[in-house]
Amino acid sequence: MKKVLCTLFVAVCCMAMAIPANAQVSFGVKGGLNLSKMDAAEIMNWGIKDYKENSTGFFIGPMIEATVPIVGLGVDGAVMYSQRGSGDLKQQGIEVPVNLKYSIGVGDMAAIFFAAGPDFYFNLKDVDIAGIDKKDAQVGLNLGAGVKLINHIQIGVNYQFALGNSFKIMNSDVKNKLNTWQISLAYMF
Repeated sequence: MKKVLCTLFVAVCCMAMAIPANAQVSFGVKGGLNLSKMDAAEIMNWGIKDYKENSTGFFIGPMIEATVPIVGLGVDGAVMYSQRGSGDLKQQGIEVPVNLKYSIGVGDMAAIFFAAGPDFYFNLKDVDIAGIDKKDAQVGLNLGAGVKLINHIQIGVNYQFALGNSFKIMNSDVKNKLNTWQISLAYMF
C-alpha cells in the first residue's frame, strides 16, 4: 500500500511540475459506465455465486484538466467512486486515473482527444470468501479517445489494462485480471 501511495504522490508531483504557467485549468464532473471482463477460467469451481465473466458497473467523481492552449497537450486527473466486477467479486473503490491528453481542434466548437496514463484503484469493499486473496490496491494502464464539444462536454471511451492480478485463488494457479472498458461523460465548468 505504501508503494502505491508513493507512486501516486510522485505522479501527481510530476504532473504539477509539467504544467506551464499559461496552462488553462478547468474543473468538472465525470461519470460513466464500467464494462469489465474477468479472466479466470476456474473461478466457478470455488463456489463463488453470481459470477459473470462480463459485468457492468459505474463510476462518478470530480476531475481536473490542465491544457496548454496552442499545443493541445495537457493532463487530466480524477478521483472517482468506481464499481466493477460481478457478484461476490464485485469491487467498490476509489479510482484515480492520471492521463496525458492530446487534443486536436476540429473547429471552434469541437476537438478530438487521445489519452494515456496510469490508473490507481483502492478497494473499499472486502471480498469475504475463504480462499480468495483480493488486492487492496491495483495499478492499471489507460488508453482512450473521445471528443470535446462546446468547450464543456467531453465524451470518451477508455480501456484499462490491469498490470497485476485483481484476485488470486489461494493454493492454486488461478489468477484474475480485471480489464475494463469505460464509457464516460464529463462536464467541465
